[in-house]
Amino acid sequence: MTRILAFLLAAALLSGSVGWTVYHDRLDRLAERGGADLTLATDRVEAQLYRYRELAVILSRHPDLRALLAGAGDVATSEEVVQFMADMTGAADVAVVDITGRIVAGSQGASVARDPTVAPLDRAMAGALGTQSEIATEAEGPRRAYSFAAPVFGDDGIVSGAVMTRMAVSQIEDNWPGDAPPVFFTDRRGQVFITNRSDLILADRRSAFPADFDRIVGGHDIWELDGGRYLPAHAIHLTRNLPTIGLTAEMLIDTASATAGAVLWALITAGAALTLGAILFFVQQNRAALAQRLAIEAEANAKLEARVSERTRELTAANTALTHEVAERKEAQAALQKAQADLVQAGKLSALGEMSAGISHELNQPLMAIRSFAENGQAFFDRGKPDVARQNLGKISELARRMGRIIQNLRAFARQESGPITDVDLVAVVEAALEVTSDKLRRHRVTLGWTAPATPVMVRGGEVRLQQVVVNLLSNAVDAMGDTGRVSIELAPGNPVRLSVRDTGPGIADPDRVFDPFYSTKSPGSAEGMGLGLSISYGLVQSFGGSIRGANHPDGGAVFTVDLVPSGTATQEAAE
Repeated sequence: MTRILAFLLAAALLSGSVGWTVYHDRLDRLAERGGADLTLATDRVEAQLYRYRELAVILSRHPDLRALLAGAGDVATSEEVVQFMADMTGAADVAVVDITGRIVAGSQGASVARDPTVAPLDRAMAGALGTQSEIATEAEGPRRAYSFAAPVFGDDGIVSGAVMTRMAVSQIEDNWPGDAPPVFFTDRRGQVFITNRSDLILADRRSAFPADFDRIVGGHDIWELDGGRYLPAHAIHLTRNLPTIGLTAEMLIDTASATAGAVLWALITAGAALTLGAILFFVQQNRAALAQRLAIEAEANAKLEARVSERTRELTAANTALTHEVAERKEAQAALQKAQADLVQAGKLSALGEMSAGISHELNQPLMAIRSFAENGQAFFDRGKPDVARQNLGKISELARRMGRIIQNLRAFARQESGPITDVDLVAVVEAALEVTSDKLRRHRVTLGWTAPATPVMVRGGEVRLQQVVVNLLSNAVDAMGDTGRVSIELAPGNPVRLSVRDTGPGIADPDRVFDPFYSTKSPGSAEGMGLGLSISYGLVQSFGGSIRGANHPDGGAVFTVDLVPSGTATQEAAE
């Protein structure tokens, strides 16, 4: 009897250990998948909120609204613009507010801000982008909304008012996938502001939230809940802080499958252990009944195999679902890469648009000269002076070749390059970029310091994309200096190959943020642009295996340094 009790205790400990191990493993898998789902949920909420932040920024630069705040615009026209944008984007409220907090133009029923001391309007009046989550009490119940306020700068660079937008949180919740796990976003007050479970709306996380018990299992925060049929009884609690929108994302992952798997494997282990013990016991007790005992063992094994087969089918189904999820994420990655390529192409076309006047001058000047030389050549032929006429024809040919080079560089710069990384002559890239930006340098009376090396300097990259990087650096240098200054370009072969572009402007106010999207070093109202040129250049250089950095030069001005992988080196293979 003592041996039987000891064997049963060992079997219980073994099955419990196996079940606990399986339970921990399943929790890790659930937490990993839940983390990915929480990332997708936070990206979805941030993307929908940022649409209305971008709407406020775009409207803050609208000429009609700027003119209205300057006292020279038409109210009816401005309200038509505001109403049109509200209808197109689905915004709950869009309004233009003057410096005193008065709404001067708004969409139908606009009431986004009447007190200029309340965030986010006070931040906008200070020249920054303001955000705020709002809970308004109305007759039909609490109404949740998220507001953005973007400052409107006058021609003198002083804030003349703000554009405010508001979106109803219900727009996000109405389009939530029905099979998603419970997810909720709490504000700084600890209230549930956004959720896909209606029972949790405006619940207080600190007191009224239905969490009965909280414990840590295997490094995971496990909640026991009594929240009805729409919330799991046992769940992994995941959190993620979202400081950019002032919310905290939380998700509950049901652990029922982990518990079921642990129980199943514990039972399988216990069954196997008991089967083995029974075989040993009955062999010792009665060798004559060996055949009957073997039949019992065969029956137990059959049950075990049936359970294993059932579990194998479940794992096969889970693997199929995981394969489908991986394919969907690959498609999303491909879409992201296409969007990044489109953004690069848009940056090049924007640069060509800014230089269109200079390009027209570059082509018109040789055209006028060709016309003049052609007319003179005809006159010289009529006068019997073919030698002089032949000289004019030679000049016409040279001018035509010059126009051909200009057009060839523009066509190469404008085309969308998506081919593999190859060996590129960096000297030729710099020369082509200088030819494209020559008129801009001349119009701003900028002195150029550049001495081309006698031999080509080959690096790994894309010719058109590298040319775009150099054009962006030159254009930013000219914009920073204004109408006078000097741009110096230095090229140092080596490993890596180093290209430096320095200007004599005011320098960089915040070098750590210079490559952030929409960050600009230009003073308000001094230049156009969304602050994407350096961000695009950063991504292009990174894709070639190189690096780019910006800093203030000790002698004044800013200097941007681009390090590239030279061709024919071991570093080239690492970059590829």
